[in-house]
Amino acid sequence: MCRILLGQVPTLNVPESFSLITLGMTSQTIPTGEFISFNERETFELGSRIGEGLSGGEILLLNGPLGAGKTVLVKGIAHSLGLDEEDVTSPSFTLVNPHQGRLLLYHIDLYRLDEGATAAHAVDLDEIIIDETAVVIVEWGDRLGRYPLPGNVWRLGIAGDGDEPRKISVSGTDFSL
Repeated sequence: MCRILLGQVPTLNVPESFSLITLGMTSQTIPTGEFISFNERETFELGSRIGEGLSGGEILLLNGPLGAGKTVLVKGIAHSLGLDEEDVTSPSFTLVNPHQGRLLLYHIDLYRLDEGATAAHAVDLDEIIIDETAVVIVEWGDRLGRYPLPGNVWRLGIAGDGDEPRKISVSGTDFSL
């Protein structure tokens, strides 16, 4: 597959086997756009690149089907925050896993919860998001529905399952949902 770059972005070191469909960069150097990952290692590496650009106060809403690689992406982000990725597991049953590294990381999973305010209240999201020095990652973030969030919200989506490549999209906003 060919590698397509829109503009020169010297700060992003993407593995050669990545297919970069579109790329943008924010002032925080978080890669944005659509990426193709051919294996778990590449998904982890993209997560690591995202993690390098985090400075605290970010909320990442992560969506994708079961088995798409959401937790692998989170492990890459955690690695860049100075955490042992082996300590990062899906919080499907605990709902919230806090990890202290370079920044405090709250890893939240809403898969088993109802949508909207019910999901947010079940994990005490209002208390978590007031910590502007922490990074909050919400797997199954679409279950929040139109729940109001502060600025600095990022949407990450993963499409694909089984052995097929993953299409990963990353977009950011500077406004509340």
